[in-house]
Amino acid sequence: MNMKEYYSVVPGEKPLDRMVTDGGFTGIFRSICCIGDSLSSGEFESLDANGSVGYHDMFEFSWGQFIARDTGATVYNFSRGGMTAKEYIESFAEANGFWDTDKLCRCYIVALGVNDLFGLNQEIGTVSDMNPDENGNYKDTFASYYGRLVKRIKDMNPDAYFFFMSMPKYGDGGDPRREAHAALLYDFTKVFSRSYVIDLYKYAPVYDAEFKSHFFMSGHMNPAGYLLTARMVESCIDFIIRSNPEHFSKIGYIGTPYDNVNYKS
Repeated sequence: MNMKEYYSVVPGEKPLDRMVTDGGFTGIFRSICCIGDSLSSGEFESLDANGSVGYHDMFEFSWGQFIARDTGATVYNFSRGGMTAKEYIESFAEANGFWDTDKLCRCYIVALGVNDLFGLNQEIGTVSDMNPDENGNYKDTFASYYGRLVKRIKDMNPDAYFFFMSMPKYGDGGDPRREAHAALLYDFTKVFSRSYVIDLYKYAPVYDAEFKSHFFMSGHMNPAGYLLTARMVESCIDFIIRSNPEHFSKIGYIGTPYDNVNYKS
C-alpha cells in the first residue's frame, strides 16, 4: 500500500473529491463545538393533516452528532433553529452557559449567516465592523456580530482552531449574498489565527430540486441530508489538514501548559 495515497493531496484535488466516512483527519480534534442555526441542530419540519407546521431541533440527527459518532470526539451543539450571530452574542450564549470555560473546545465550526442575511436582511459588512468606533459603538452588520463572537472565544481560547462554514448555492436568486458571505469568511481567516473556510459555496453540490428530493423534508434537511452534510464537513476538514499538516501538529497541547518550540503551529 502506498501510504501517500492516504495522507497526501494530489495535484488538482478538491476538498470533496475524496469523501471520508469515518471523519478522516477530523478525528484529531477530540472536542468540537458547532455554532449554528437550525441546520446545525438537526431540525426537522413537521406538517399535520390540518396544515399546522412545526419545527423541531433533534440534535441526535445533526451533522455535528454524526461527526461525533464518526470520530469518537465530544461534539457540542451550541445551536438552535433561527439562530443569528447577533442573538448568539447578545443573549443566547450567555443564557445557556456557552461562554463557560468548562465548555472550551479544541475546534469550533461556525455555521451562521442564513437567518442573518435572509431572515433579518442584515447588511453583511466587513471585518473592520468587529471593532468599535471612537464612541465604543459597533455597526449593526453581520460581520460585526460574527467577528465579535469569534473574538470572544479566541480571547478565552487563543490556540483553538476555527472552521467558518459558507452556505451552499441554492440557485434561487440569493446566491450573490451567499457569495459575499463566503468572501467575508475568507477575510476573517486573515484576522484570526488557526482559522479556515469550509467552502460549501464553492465545492458542495447546488441544493436544487433534484438534490432536495433526496435530502430535504420541506424547508429543512431529512436525516440523510444531515448525514451528507457531516460527510462534506469532515471531508473538507480532512482536506485542509492533509493540505497543511504542519499547521496541526500541536493540537494535543491546547488547554495544557505544554509546548514544543520546534513546531510553530
